[in-house]
Amino acid sequence: MNKLIKNILTKITLVFLVLIFVQDIFSQSLKVDNDTINKKRLNTVIYTSVGISAISLTALYYGWYKDTPLTGFHFINDNQNTLQIDKVGHTASTYTLSYWSFSSLRWAGVDNNKSAIYGSMMGFGSMLVLEFLDGFSSEYGASWGDLIANGIGSAMFLSQQLGWKEQRFRLKFSYHPTDYAQYNPALLGKNSLQSLLKDYNGHTYWLSANIHSFLNEESKFPKWINVAVGYGGKGILGVTSNPSEVDGHPVPHYERVRQYYVSMDIDWTKIETNSKFLRFTFKTLSFIKLPFPTLEYNKENDFVFHWLYF
Repeated sequence: MNKLIKNILTKITLVFLVLIFVQDIFSQSLKVDNDTINKKRLNTVIYTSVGISAISLTALYYGWYKDTPLTGFHFINDNQNTLQIDKVGHTASTYTLSYWSFSSLRWAGVDNNKSAIYGSMMGFGSMLVLEFLDGFSSEYGASWGDLIANGIGSAMFLSQQLGWKEQRFRLKFSYHPTDYAQYNPALLGKNSLQSLLKDYNGHTYWLSANIHSFLNEESKFPKWINVAVGYGGKGILGVTSNPSEVDGHPVPHYERVRQYYVSMDIDWTKIETNSKFLRFTFKTLSFIKLPFPTLEYNKENDFVFHWLYF
C-alpha cells in the first residue's frame, strides 16, 4: 500500500478515536449528578453519533475522495468558488447538524443550555472532519472560508437556543435538477445523486423566519407559517469561471448569475401533533424548504415569478 495512503488511513483512524474520546467526555460530564438524564437514551445518542460519524466518514472517503489523488495536508483560498453558494451550504449544513444533535440530547433528558452548547459543538465537529479530508485531497484543500462558514452556522443555532430557547430563524435547503451538469459532469455530477450534491445551479439556501415567534403569545396567527428569503445561482459550469470547452468538447456560454428569492414557508416543528413519529419526522425534515409561489430577482431577468419553486 502506498505510504501516503497508509498515512491518510492512520489519520482517519485517529479521527475515529478522537470522536469516541470526545463523545465519552460529553457523556461523562452530562451524567454527573444529574437525575433528569435518561442514561440509556444518552448512551444511545453517544454511540449512534459515533457510529454515524464513522460510517459517514468511510462513505465520504470511498464515494468522494477515493479516486482523488492524495497529498500532504494543505489550505486553499476558495472564497470565490461557485458564487459562494458552497459557503452558504456549509453554514446551513452545520446549523442543521447542530439542531439534530441538540434534539437528540434533549430526547435524552439533557437541559436546554447544555444540549445547545454540546449540540453546536457536535455540529461544528462533524463538518470539521470534512475539512480534514479536504485538506489531504489534491483537488480540494482545507478552507478557512469553510471553517468560518461552519462557525457561523453553529453560532446561529447556539445563540437562538440560548437566547430564545427556540429557533425563530431556520436555515433550509431546496433543490431542483438542471441541464448544466451535462456540460461538465465531472464537476456537477454524472448522475442524479451526484448532481444533488454537486450541482450548485440547482441548490437554493433559505433563511426562514417564523412570524408567530415575534408576535404576542395570544396572537391567533398560525404558529407554523414562515416567510423565507433565499439565495442561489445559475450558469455555473466551472469553479471560479466557466470553461469554453470540457474534455475537448465546446460548451455553451452562460453568464454566472446570482439569484435572490422571497417566498412563504412552513416551520414543521410548529405543527402540533400527539404522534411521536410525526414529531420526529418534522424535526428531521426541518431543513427542507417546501415548494411555494416565489418571487425571484436576478440581474439578467430582473423580477421573475414562479407559481411553485423548489
